[in-house]
Amino acid sequence: MLFHEIYGNYFHAVTKIISEAIRGELTERRIQEIVNETGFGESILNIPQALAEGQWPLLDEKFNTPIQNHPDMSLTMLQKRWLKTLLSDARIELFNPPRCGLEDVAPLYNKEILVYFDRYGDGDPYGDSHYVKNFRSILKALRQRRKLSIEYSTQSKQVHRWRCVPCRLEYSPKDDKFRLIAVVQGRLLMLNVARMISCTLLGEYSAEESITPRAKDKALTIELIDKRNTLERAMLHFSDLQKETHRLTHEQYRITLYYDKDDETEILIRVLSFGPLIKVVSPQAFINRIKERFNKQRNCEL
Repeated sequence: MLFHEIYGNYFHAVTKIISEAIRGELTERRIQEIVNETGFGESILNIPQALAEGQWPLLDEKFNTPIQNHPDMSLTMLQKRWLKTLLSDARIELFNPPRCGLEDVAPLYNKEILVYFDRYGDGDPYGDSHYVKNFRSILKALRQRRKLSIEYSTQSKQVHRWRCVPCRLEYSPKDDKFRLIAVVQGRLLMLNVARMISCTLLGEYSAEESITPRAKDKALTIELIDKRNTLERAMLHFSDLQKETHRLTHEQYRITLYYDKDDETEILIRVLSFGPLIKVVSPQAFINRIKERFNKQRNCEL
């Protein structure tokens, strides 16, 4: 809303129109095309009319403009402070974004005012120089389509060395961790960036090596009663997953979610966050995990 309300689609559309008028390339048809591409559905009724009738005195009848310099969509101080807030996030800092023009701007708020109650507290060490070096090597490999040589420590402290083809980076909000999805000897592996001892760039990989094996998804079926916008919340909460939704009654729905088996613990936490509003129907193994979690919690309370 910070950006949209001040410099919304109307501003972007008129900026393009004025720029083409300055270059002497503007026509009535081009105005219509720019508005269709940039504006809202009703913009085609408002913008051309406002320009033609002189409500916005920016063009004459020959589509010339008295404006001599190309319009600049400068950021407001509020927008700059919002951007500075985002740039103070250690996860964004990993991507080394430019900070030009924001050197003397104070953030809108600082990270100390945020309290996370729905994720683990042992997230990745984003400020560690070794972690940052490995992360940026992965980014470079993904952008330049290069292989990686990775030395990796498993949870059981075993050390493996792999030459792999990186596919993508994923971030888990619940774990607060980045993971690399990579092809190793024809298998699809999920590697925690924080467990990488070293990460070295190699040469480019061939088209044959870039073929990604299909991940083995697991299915979870849940049912819910659409009270207090439960359906809308579930659709938003699980928007990153492939799903099938069926309406059973006026308020009852059945949803089948498909997820990677390595993400099962995270999916379990996400389902439990809905409390009694969601019922797990299958598989039985997932239901058993929920029961085990409840039993552990009850024993802790006792």
